[in-house]
Amino acid sequence: MPQVSSLFIIWSVTSFVFEVPSGAWADVVDRRRLLVASAGVYAAGFASWMLFPSYLGFAAGFVLWGLSGAMMSGTFESLLYDELAARHAEGDYPRLVGWAHSTAMTANLVASLSAAPLFAWGGYPLVGWASVTLAGGQAVLAATLPTTTHRRHSSAGEVAAVTEAMAVRYLGMLRAGLAEAAHAVDVRRAVLLSALVVGASAYDEYFPLVARDHGVATSVVPWLIGLVVLGQVVGTALAGRTSAMAGRAMGWVLLAAAVLISAGALAPPLVGFAAIAVGYGLLNNAMVVSEARVQLVIIGAARATVTSVAGLGTEVVALAVYLGFATTAGAVAVPVQVAALGLPLAVVAVLARCRLPTARKQVLEA
Repeated sequence: MPQVSSLFIIWSVTSFVFEVPSGAWADVVDRRRLLVASAGVYAAGFASWMLFPSYLGFAAGFVLWGLSGAMMSGTFESLLYDELAARHAEGDYPRLVGWAHSTAMTANLVASLSAAPLFAWGGYPLVGWASVTLAGGQAVLAATLPTTTHRRHSSAGEVAAVTEAMAVRYLGMLRAGLAEAAHAVDVRRAVLLSALVVGASAYDEYFPLVARDHGVATSVVPWLIGLVVLGQVVGTALAGRTSAMAGRAMGWVLLAAAVLISAGALAPPLVGFAAIAVGYGLLNNAMVVSEARVQLVIIGAARATVTSVAGLGTEVVALAVYLGFATTAGAVAVPVQVAALGLPLAVVAVLARCRLPTARKQVLEA
């Protein structure tokens, strides 16, 4: 258990370090290429686990996984929002990003349910290399997205001038994004709340360990996790319908999620994971709505940078979760650790009631 938590900490710290710098980079370069590169790094992380099946090999894989996540975080959301804005269809963002999350969770569900037969047929190597292959498919799909830059330069002088200009623009975007996230009231509130809500979802990494502590056979665990993923699929798919929810409504949604997940972690596996699935679906719905609200209130050009500031906050919260699990490992059972996280999530529910910006796009206070 301590080694597992240490790997999650390595993953989170890596994301923490690269989150905002990669967001500013996404405001300068072609976001599509950055997403393709992110998928390649992701595939390399899985390959590291297969080629070097030791603690150091897994640690390297988690570093690559964290880097990949940082490169994608803010990049995809900004690309989608700006493409919709170019078509005067910003209002479709919550619905589309909700369906994107839902599709991702459906793929995750298929992967979870496939884990048991794949493991039975070829053990961990088959599961691992299948993951590498799928990450490669992600890169291919990313390459089909719209490009965000069309300029090409060939001579050495042009390349040097463009490089210098990009460095200046990078620093400008970094400063602008950080300033908007810190000083624009609605943006600051949306970023903080989104970071807390998304960061609170970090404990899903421990759901398999909850099942193990309840004595569930390894071959059955993927089915229970698949049930939780099904809850995520439904919750994210409904984000378009709930995108206009007020802070009061989100507060109740988060409180219900906290109660269901905490109770489910302590209950017998079948009933407990059904409760966790519903609670986690509610939490994921609130997560998508809070992320969409961040996009709605951003008014500056450094959209990816501001989004990455929210991602940075998410990593801080996630890191706190992992440290909490690591420091209490051995003294407290995993189901109790998961249940205890319902308390801070309830606090986030209270904050959502008064801190969530309205769905109507406003002129932000400086």
